[in-house]
Amino acid sequence: MDNTETLIVIGAGHAGVELAFAARQQGWIGDIVLLGEEPHLPYHRPPLSKTFLCGTADADALSLRQAPAFEANRITLRLGVRVHAIDRAAHQVLLEDGSALVYKKLALCTGGRARALDVPGMEGAAPSNLFSLRSQSDAKAIAGSIREGSRIVIIGAGYVGLEVAASARKLGAAVTVLESQSRVLARVTGAVLSRFYEAVHREAGVDLRTGASVQAIECDAHGRVTAVLCGDGERLQADVVIVGIGMLADTTLAEVAGLRVEGGIVVDEHSVTSDPDIMAAGDCTVHDSALYGRRVRLESVPNALEQARAAAGWVCGKPRPNHAVPWFWSDQYDLKLQMTGLSEGHDACVVRGTFVSRSFCAFYLREGRVIAADAVNRPADFMLAKKAVAGGAVVSAEALADTDTPLKDLLAATSTG
Repeated sequence: MDNTETLIVIGAGHAGVELAFAARQQGWIGDIVLLGEEPHLPYHRPPLSKTFLCGTADADALSLRQAPAFEANRITLRLGVRVHAIDRAAHQVLLEDGSALVYKKLALCTGGRARALDVPGMEGAAPSNLFSLRSQSDAKAIAGSIREGSRIVIIGAGYVGLEVAASARKLGAAVTVLESQSRVLARVTGAVLSRFYEAVHREAGVDLRTGASVQAIECDAHGRVTAVLCGDGERLQADVVIVGIGMLADTTLAEVAGLRVEGGIVVDEHSVTSDPDIMAAGDCTVHDSALYGRRVRLESVPNALEQARAAAGWVCGKPRPNHAVPWFWSDQYDLKLQMTGLSEGHDACVVRGTFVSRSFCAFYLREGRVIAADAVNRPADFMLAKKAVAGGAVVSAEALADTDTPLKDLLAATSTG
C-alpha cells in the first residue's frame, strides 16, 4: 500500500461521505480514508429534528451508506477518531492517539459546532436537561427527555428551533420559543414567510415570543435547569431547554494549519483551499458567489454535496466547477418549505397562492430579477423557481402576481440564462 497516494477525508457527514464515494467513482485509484469523530455509521442529519425526534425513524433509517458500501468502494472508514493537527509540510494528519497518517490529498469536511448560550447559569458544565441539536446523540437525549405535558423552552427560532418546536408539539409537550430578533427565520428569509410561520406555530399551540432575550438560566442543586429568566423579568419554568442560536464553522484544524480562514475555510469553485493539496466542503467553508457577487457561507446539505463533488472532480483531474444555486428545505407540521437562492437585498416580494391554503410561493426580486424564492407545499413551483434564479429571470412584480398566467410560461419567457 502506497500511503503517498492516499486521499484522507476528515469529517464523516454528508460532505465527507459524498466526497469519498465521488472520488472513487471519478477515478481515484489510491487509498481513501474517511475519519469520523462519532461512533455511528455516517448518517443523515436533517431528520434528527423531525422524524427521528418524533420516533417515526430509527437510527438504521438515518444511515447515509451501509457498511458494505464502504468496503465495496475500498473506502476505509475509521469512526471514533479525533484529529489533533495537520502537518502540511510533511503531508501528515496527526491523530489524538499519537499516530499519523500520510496523505497525497486531504479534504476537510469538519462541519460546524453549536453556538453556545452565554448567560449567567452557564459558567460550568452544561445542565443535564439543556441541549443543543447537532448529532444523533443529541437527538436521542432530547427525545428521551420529552414527555407529554413536558415544559420545553426553545431558545432560537431558526430552522432547528422551529422544527424541534413542531416535533415537540406532536409529542404533546408544552412549548415556548424565545427569539431575540423581531421575527422568526430572520437570518434566512423575508418578513412575509416569517409572519406565515409565526402564525402556523401559534395556531399549533406554541407560545412563540419574538424580541425576547434570555437573561439567565436557573438550575437546582443537581445541575438541572429549572427556569429560564427572560430579559423582561419573566421566569419560565422548564423541564427541558433546547438552544438553537446558530452554529459556528469548525475551522480549528484549518486555522492551526495556516489555511486561509475568514468566517469559514475559504475555498474556490473547485472546493480548493489556500493549499492546493487540501480541499474543504460543507458547512465549514466560505466561497465567493458569482451569482450574488459576495462571499457566502451556506449551511445546507445540497451545498455540502455540490462542494464535495467539485472537490472529488478536482483531485481526480476532472475539474467541474461548482456554480450551483443555493437551496434549502425545512419540514414543520404538514408543511414542506423549499427555498432557493438568497433573499438578502431584495426590493420586492411577490406571493403566488394563499396563506390560508397553506400552499404558496414567495418570490424575491431585486431590480426586477428573481434572486430567491420560498415554496410552501409547492414542489413544482420550487423547481421552476430554482431554474429562474439560476437563469437570472427578469420579470415585473405585477406579471408575477398574475396567477392567470402559468408560472412555467412566465418564467420561461423571462429567463436570461
